[in-house]
Amino acid sequence: MQFSFGPILYFWPQQQVERFYQQVAESDVDCVYLGETVCSKRRELKFEDYFRLAQMLREAGKQVCLSTMTLLEAPSELRELRKYCDNGEFMVEANDVGAISFLHENKLPFVGGAALQVYNQHSLRKLVGMGMKRWVIPVELSRDWLAELLAEPLIESVRDCFETELFAFGHLPLAWSGRCFTARSENRAKDQCELCCIKYPQGRTVTSQDGTEVFVLNGIQTQSGTRYNLINQLKSMHGLVDMVRLSPQVHDNMTWLRRFRMNQDGLQPYPLASSESNGYWLKLAGLVQVDEASATKVENYES
Repeated sequence: MQFSFGPILYFWPQQQVERFYQQVAESDVDCVYLGETVCSKRRELKFEDYFRLAQMLREAGKQVCLSTMTLLEAPSELRELRKYCDNGEFMVEANDVGAISFLHENKLPFVGGAALQVYNQHSLRKLVGMGMKRWVIPVELSRDWLAELLAEPLIESVRDCFETELFAFGHLPLAWSGRCFTARSENRAKDQCELCCIKYPQGRTVTSQDGTEVFVLNGIQTQSGTRYNLINQLKSMHGLVDMVRLSPQVHDNMTWLRRFRMNQDGLQPYPLASSESNGYWLKLAGLVQVDEASATKVENYES
């Protein structure tokens, strides 16, 4: 089983991003994704900066992928997309069908991001035929669904042609919108946002009237209020998941990577915090947390 760090989903200052990737270079992670996937106005790092970091990480022995935007809204974003697809050195994680079109036209292999929302054998087989070498499973898919899908005859015949990757740690990306919710929370228009999301390096929490933390606002992206954590489900992934993705957090990334590696066979389980959940993988509601030690379900209404 391999481990990856996904792209940084939040808006961090350039110095913080550079520091994080230096730590990644010195870690034992297998694969790293770089690039802005949420909002094109986040320009602390440009394509050239990500490309330089990608080369540095490759020299450190890491697999490197460049991740594309998930929601494209302007011609300038299409031009930026082409830069990523035509980079000439690194595989690309395609997070929308526009990127797939560019890559397929140029006969380039790619990673299919979770935002593509591939749920059935026909879509999966189609993308494999177009050059997809790794499939990032939709975040709400369960283990049972994945096992059934991979066992379909249409997929069994090409199973050796692609890898599977699972988002297993971090606040789940649930939706993207043409509106910027972080700007709206500060009573700003999207076009005059003043890049206010840089003030929220872990996103901005949304609570219900009863105090439940239901979502995290991250610009135009809405994330789960609980942090998804499948550290105690790694053993159930063997034979199904080739790569486990950790989404970069503000703190303790290397500590969590070490914890995940140590528990690959379920021999060193780690107690989950009340603000964490694991329901989707277990074919349960997303807010549910299953305590592996007592085999009980806990509704996760606290952060």
